This record gives sequence, C-alpha cells and structure tokens, in this order.
Amino acid sequence: MVRVTAVQKGSLADAMGICPEDRLLAVNGHAIKDVLDYRFYMTEREVTLLLCRDGKELTLRFSKPESFDIGLDFASALMDEKHSCTNHCVFCFIDQLPKGLRKSLYFKDDDDRLSFLHGNYVTLTNLKDEDIDRIIEMHLSPVNVSVHTTNPELRVRMMKNKHAGEVLSYLRRLADAGISLCAQIVLCKGLNDGDELDRTMHDLLAYYPALKSCSIVPVGLTKFRDHLFPLEPFTKEDCKAVIDEVSAFGNYCLKTYGTRLFYCSDEFYLKASVPLPNDEFYEDYSQIENGVGMITSFETDFGYELDALKEEGFALEERRSLSVITGVAAASTIRGAAEKLTEAFPKLDIKVYEVVNHFFGENVTVAGLLTGTDLIEQLKGKELGECVYFPAVMLKADEEIFLDDKTPRDLEKELGVQFRVCPCGGAEFVRTLLGID
Repeated sequence: MVRVTAVQKGSLADAMGICPEDRLLAVNGHAIKDVLDYRFYMTEREVTLLLCRDGKELTLRFSKPESFDIGLDFASALMDEKHSCTNHCVFCFIDQLPKGLRKSLYFKDDDDRLSFLHGNYVTLTNLKDEDIDRIIEMHLSPVNVSVHTTNPELRVRMMKNKHAGEVLSYLRRLADAGISLCAQIVLCKGLNDGDELDRTMHDLLAYYPALKSCSIVPVGLTKFRDHLFPLEPFTKEDCKAVIDEVSAFGNYCLKTYGTRLFYCSDEFYLKASVPLPNDEFYEDYSQIENGVGMITSFETDFGYELDALKEEGFALEERRSLSVITGVAAASTIRGAAEKLTEAFPKLDIKVYEVVNHFFGENVTVAGLLTGTDLIEQLKGKELGECVYFPAVMLKADEEIFLDDKTPRDLEKELGVQFRVCPCGGAEFVRTLLGID
C-alpha cells in the first residue's frame, strides 16, 4: 500500500476522481509495494485499481493510454523507503567520511530497484528468493552486481556479512533466466587481487553471455581510516601488474567470445603511468560510469568535435578568458585539451588549475570527490579570468551542492568570479568553453 501525494490536474487520474492521501492497494489484483510493482502491472491495457479512502475501499476500472503514467505522484520515486546496506565492508568509502558532511552521504544503500532504475550496484545480500523471483518475472535487466570476489569465504570476510557467500548462487539463477549481469570488483591489495582476482574472473566468465562486462577498480582510501581495517594503496608496480593480469584475461575473452568483458578503470592506468587503451578497446563503453574508459572517451569525442568546428570554419568573435578546474587524475588530459583549444582559437585564453584533495587526502585524485573548501583554498589569489568552469561530477546529481555543503554561489562570493558547470563529455567540453549553445 502506497500513499498518493498529488494528482496532476487534467490527468486521467484527476478525471477519475483520485485524490491526494488515497492509498493505492493493488493494480489488477496485484498488491503494490513499490515503483517496480506499479510500473510492471500498469503496462496492461485494461486496468483495475484498488484504492483506500478514509478506511473504505474504492475500485476504479479503465482503459489506459500507452504510457503507464496516469497522473499520480507519490512520496518518493521508489514509492517506498530505500533499502539500506546490511554489510560492513572493510573497504567501505562511507566509513571513511569525516563528520559534518551532508546527511545523505552517510546513508548506505543496497537496493536492487535502484540497480534497475539508476544503474546502482548491489551486493545481493539484501535479497531473498522471492526478490529474485520478482526480478525474473518482471525481467528487470540488467542487474548491476558488486561481486568483489567469487570466493564465498573471502566474500564473507571482506563484507562482514555471513550471507555474502551464499547469495552468489543468485547469479546463476539470474543468468539462466536471461537477466543481463554487469559486475564490478573493488580491488583491495592483499585481499582479492592476484590469484583471487584470477579466480573471480574465471568464475564470472561462466555466466557469459548473461555477463555483459566487469570493471575492476582500486579501493578508494581517504585519510580518515583510523580504527578501520588496514588497507594499503596500490603502488605504481602493483597497478601495472593488475593491468597486465586483467588485460591478458580480457584478450583471451576477446579471442574466444568476441568481447573483452573485463576492464580496469582509468585510475589503474594513470597510477601505473601506462598509456590508456584506444577507443576500440572499450567496445560500447559499458562500464564508463565506473571510470572505465572515461578519459579515452573524452579525448575521442573532443577530437571529433574540434575537427568538425575547424572544418566548419568556426571562429571566436570576441576574446574569452576563463579557468578550468580538474582533479589530479585528469589534469594532464584537461591541460592537453586546453592547449589544443587555444591553439585552434587564439582568442581563447584557458588556465587549467589542478586541485589537490586535501579534504579527503591526496590518495583521492578524482574530480568528483573534490570539495568546495579545497577549491576556495587553492584558487585564492589565482588569475581566474571572467569565469571558472568545474566538472559536473563535483555536484550532487539533483542539487547544486558540493560534498561539503558549499554551493557554487558560496565560491563566487569567496573568489569574486562566476562559477559554471562544465559537462564531462569531450564534445560538450569544447562547445561549453567556446560558448557555443
């Protein structure tokens, strides 16, 4: 049962007399507990809604238009509370956060519904047999799984959940039912690397063709790890060894199955000082949201867009002086792009500022974890031009706010210059800095 919070004026629901505060009990005889139930059963052409109003049941029957949206709003997008994580992973990034950040950052979600709706990764430890049955019945695909290791005993130890090993059996049920699987492995030095990583990749390959891809990313370590499980960062040599191991297995998969399947995140290549693979290597960039191929994709799209503008004869009419902010990991890429842009368009002056993460610690090098505090401290007194562009990943997806609760407006007050979001794609980067709508 879920509560209707609003009814859109002029909608089908409005015309049928559904009211805010009505409770939706069932659709076509199926109990509704969340958005997945609602979306699935509302796909039928003939619909019967069972509602509760002031303690009395109300039945409405109608023929539905093609869209399942009949104009009802609910308290949350899930029509339910998020499912919180029941694990205590030794590598959990949230456990490494200092006090005083926005409250939402401390919530650990592990919700299979968000895997389907928003691409979140889940560990499967929150699921029961009936949840797997529902995923299969509704064909909720793909399911994104944080595997980490296929060694049941090691998975229990790493995730500190006694069920972490046994729920791996769900992977076979999902694969056999035709549910696509995307996997990720957070690699921890001395725990699930080396021979354990080799075992995990071999075990996951058994789920092909249901397995679509798997990313291998290094554990993120902040400076706030007091009294936590002792973990060490990967050295340059360690990173090169991981790249060699994953690439060799990926090459085998490519030769045998026509797809690479297993990929290291960009961070491994950057830390190893190993050149990133080319555009073809990443196939359809299925793991780009996990930092796999982001830089190659950026450089490829950047090059195409810059060449296209040159061929069109585009020219800046007025001089532009601006700054671009980046983290340590992408600094050389952004500097190189800025140099090419200013060479192609002499009226454009770009200063690139590499911001070190003092807030979380220098081991954290990605731009998405930079805070407003570090930007203010490291940009003070710098020549910033007429505007400062910062990557969109620094802000929370649905709010204009940095991790430390500062806003772009706060930065403008402190530094006396406009701050604007810059999209992370290569083509969008070009057009934004050139002022092309």
